[in-house]
Amino acid sequence: MIRTARGRLVQVWFGGTLIASTTQAVRVLETSHPPVYYLPASDVAGRFLVPSDGTSFCEWKGQARYWDLLVQGSRAVQAAWSYPRPLPAYRELSGRLSFYPARVDRCTVDGETVRAQDGDFYGGWITGEIAGPFKGGPGTSGW
Repeated sequence: MIRTARGRLVQVWFGGTLIASTTQAVRVLETSHPPVYYLPASDVAGRFLVPSDGTSFCEWKGQARYWDLLVQGSRAVQAAWSYPRPLPAYRELSGRLSFYPARVDRCTVDGETVRAQDGDFYGGWITGEIAGPFKGGPGTSGW
């Protein structure tokens, strides 16, 4: 389910640099997951994005493309992803990117630093307004 996060300040830092800042984010809510925030590409410093190898497929959203971040010699592999041609129910994700909080220095929502969802596949953004349990940790793959 896509919900608007418009008006909320969503920011991402890597390599000591502000990579993205927007009040036009949307958030996606999925069963047993904290929300994932998707930022308009126009609010992401594209000069730091490098296309990464590999793709994945979500049965609801479609095929994801991955991006490395490269800032002053520091690289975060597959730190961001996008859906260039999302499936119809998620067409609002077209032209947007999300970031793995665990692969960057810091992600914030209205100034609150988010905690990364457990595991290395899911990219949930956990804030104080979100209560678990969440998928991603040991023993949760069958939820």
